[in-house]
Order: sequence, then C-alpha cells, then structure tokens
Amino acid sequence: MNSVTPPVNPGSAGGSSGAHRGDGRRGRWDGHREQRRAELTTAAIEAIRMHGPDVGMEAIAAHAGVSKPVLYRYFADKSELWLAVGQQAGAMVLEAIVPAVAAVREERAIVGAAIDVYLAHIEADLNLYRFVVHQPDIARHRDVVADVMDTVASGLARIFGDRLRARGLDSGAALPWAYGVVGYVQAVGDWWLRQQQPISREALSDYLTTFLWGGIAGIRRAADIPGGLAAHEGWAGDQ
Repeated sequence: MNSVTPPVNPGSAGGSSGAHRGDGRRGRWDGHREQRRAELTTAAIEAIRMHGPDVGMEAIAAHAGVSKPVLYRYFADKSELWLAVGQQAGAMVLEAIVPAVAAVREERAIVGAAIDVYLAHIEADLNLYRFVVHQPDIARHRDVVADVMDTVASGLARIFGDRLRARGLDSGAALPWAYGVVGYVQAVGDWWLRQQQPISREALSDYLTTFLWGGIAGIRRAADIPGGLAAHEGWAGDQ
C-alpha cells in the first residue's frame, strides 16, 4: 500500500483515533493536490505566454514536465484549466491595480491610474489576456472576467460613494456607475488590443480618463437634492 492509499478499515485499530489519522492523511493529500494544481496553473500560464492563446493541453503538459494523463488528474478538461488560469490572471490584474491606485489621492488621478495600469497590464501580457477573454470552445461554468470586474467595480464604487455622501447626496448610484466605468474601460481596451493598438497607451489612457471624469464630475445634473449638485460650488472647482 502506498503512502496516499487510506487503510481498508480506518477505525479497526483504534476506534476514532484511526479516523482522525485518516482525516489527517486526507488533509495532507488535499493540501498537496492544491499545491500541485497551483504549480501546474503557473506552468500553463508560462506555456500560454510562450506558445500563444491557442496552446493545447499536450503542449501545456510538456511545458509543465508531465504527461497529459497526469495533467488531467488535476484538471478534468481544458475548461477547468481555463478557470484556474483565469482566476490567477485576475489576481494578477488586481495586484497591479491596487498599489497604483493606493499611491494617489486626488480622485481624477485615481481613475487615471487604474485605467493606465490596466491597459499596461493587458498590453504586456497579450497572450494570457486572449486566452482568458477570447478562448473559444470553453464551457464557462464561472466567468472569471466578471469576477475581476466585480472586485474592481466594488472598489471604485467606494470612491464614488464617499464623494456623493460628502456632498450630502444619495450614494445609491455609486455601484452602477462603477460598473459602467469598468465595463467601458474593459470594452475599449479589448478593441484597442484587437486593432493592434492603433494609438499609444498613454493617449488612450488620457482619452478615457478625460471622458470618464467629465461624466463623473457631471453628476451635478443628477443630484438628488433641491437645487441639484450645482448648488455645491466646490464640486466644479476641484475637477
């Protein structure tokens, strides 16, 4: 019997203590499996970057130094591997955006920093972006792109909500506005990559920031108080 095969009757040699030992072995095995999945996911990302977004499972397995049957022990199919890769790629996007946004305080600069870092990230990791966002023939039981958008939009909504509450306004619009901003930037960024970056990243980032900030600052017209947000003279002055 090998080291990971549970005994036929875990409780026969010590009652509940045998069951506890079996639980411990199962826990160690589960931990080993998750670690191995993470390692194979990292290897898959490296293979995608090297071979392109259409890389097959055989090439991924070869890059990871395992056979396809071994790879399929940890990922039932390419859809399951796509999900793992997408989750890790999403975490990488957030790891890039969060410190960049935290480094600035002025609200327009926060929007500009988030946009520029996002565009720089997808431009620098084009094959991985295409694998996650434009992978054909994948059964998407969970949308990792939507998961990342949820997280980024939630953070942006807090910024919008704080600004609205500071002006004595209803903050209920903060979340839909945040999703609108995130969706807009994602859609334009996708167009930019598909068209082989027809303008510079710096120019695109400035265009998007100017456009979006104009809309954000323009909420004076949608203020939910008598006289509208225009009654608060400080808003227009700090754009």
